[in-house]
Amino acid sequence: MSAFRVLLVEDNPDDVDLTQEALEDADIETELTVAEDGVEALETLRPAGGRPGEGNPDLILLDLNLPRKNGFQVLDDIKADPDLKRIPVVVLTTSDELRDVAAAYDSYANAYVVKPIDLDEFTQAVRRVVEFWAEIAQMPPA
Repeated sequence: MSAFRVLLVEDNPDDVDLTQEALEDADIETELTVAEDGVEALETLRPAGGRPGEGNPDLILLDLNLPRKNGFQVLDDIKADPDLKRIPVVVLTTSDELRDVAAAYDSYANAYVVKPIDLDEFTQAVRRVVEFWAEIAQMPPA
C-alpha cells in the first residue's frame, strides 16, 4: 500500500514541526505536504496543467488562521470544487469559539479539532486523527 498523503495547511513553523514529529511516530506510512497559507494550499490542490485528482492528498489538516486566504475560505473552495470536495478536511486550529466550530461544520468540515497546548497532547491528537482517517474510516473513491 502506498503512503497515506496528508496536506497540512499551517503557517506556524512550530506546529508544522510538531505535526511532522507526530506523523513520524505514527504506525502508518505518511507523506506530508505543507502549504503555509490558503492560496498555496489551493495551488497545491489545483496545480497548473495537472489533471484533476492527480496527486490529491488523502486528508487535509487545515488551520483557520492563515495569511492571504483564511481557512474558512479554503474550506469553502475545497468543498465547492467537484474534484476536491470528497477529500476529508479536518480543521486543526487554536480556536475553540463555538461560532468557528459551527461555521466549519456548516462549510462541510469533516471534523474540528482544537490544538492542545501541551506538546505531547498535540502530537498525540494529530497522530490519532491521521490514524483514524488512514486505518478506520472508509475513504471515498478517488
